[in-house]
Amino acid sequence: MAFLQVNYYSEVLGMDRVMNVILPELSDHNPDWTVADLQDVPVLYLLHGMSGDQAVWQRRTSIERLIRQTPLAIVMPSTDLAWYTNTQYGMAYFDALIDELPQKVATLFPQISKKRDKNFVAGLSMGGYGAFKMAFASQQFSYAASLSGALIGDLNFPGRDDWQNSDYWRGIFGNLSNFKGSENDILALAKKQKEEQNLLPKLYAWIGEQDYLFENNQHAIANIKTLGYDVTFETSPGEHEWYYWDKKIERVLEWLPIHYQPEKRLS
Repeated sequence: MAFLQVNYYSEVLGMDRVMNVILPELSDHNPDWTVADLQDVPVLYLLHGMSGDQAVWQRRTSIERLIRQTPLAIVMPSTDLAWYTNTQYGMAYFDALIDELPQKVATLFPQISKKRDKNFVAGLSMGGYGAFKMAFASQQFSYAASLSGALIGDLNFPGRDDWQNSDYWRGIFGNLSNFKGSENDILALAKKQKEEQNLLPKLYAWIGEQDYLFENNQHAIANIKTLGYDVTFETSPGEHEWYYWDKKIERVLEWLPIHYQPEKRLS
């Protein structure tokens, strides 16, 4: 596998950005791969949480080791602290990720598939919200996964005492009294997609039973299921920590339609 740090200019945001990419390549680690195996390669967009950036999955999990024998590309972008959202202060982070980023990937890595059935998105915490939001608000992704996601679908945000009275949150989402039913409400987005589209993404969510977002996830997933989405929802003992996300990202890989090959003993 090749690991690349890609610096590029975002016209949408008007500034330089960085994405990290893990790309399958022919090597003696995978002697059975052919050139054909590395064309039209499936891709997983992997999203960070509030305290992270495009490098955090690489630094704190085994993601590169896990996929070293699976022909899958991983694209890890950054949204800073903008919640995968077009903010009220004029920074269109959501547009930059849902529209511009795939175009950049297609231009720079033509071997990565543009097909919906080979495009996936996953994330943790804030990135879990982002993954579901990107899947519900577009027809780009066939599978979306949330690990300990902040699945905001109403004004209640467990664990955030500053939710109602913070300039930060208003700067991201605007007037919070208008949040429910807005373009940032993932439950509203899920309902709209169900009403308007024939193709719905398959969904996976995991949440630790000791996580402060546990009840939030139970509520959100129950509502999404009632809309008719195909949802795999799993819980187990766990908190809002990287120890669990490192383990559960392999579960996501097993769930995706990619013929995941667990790592063999290699030199």
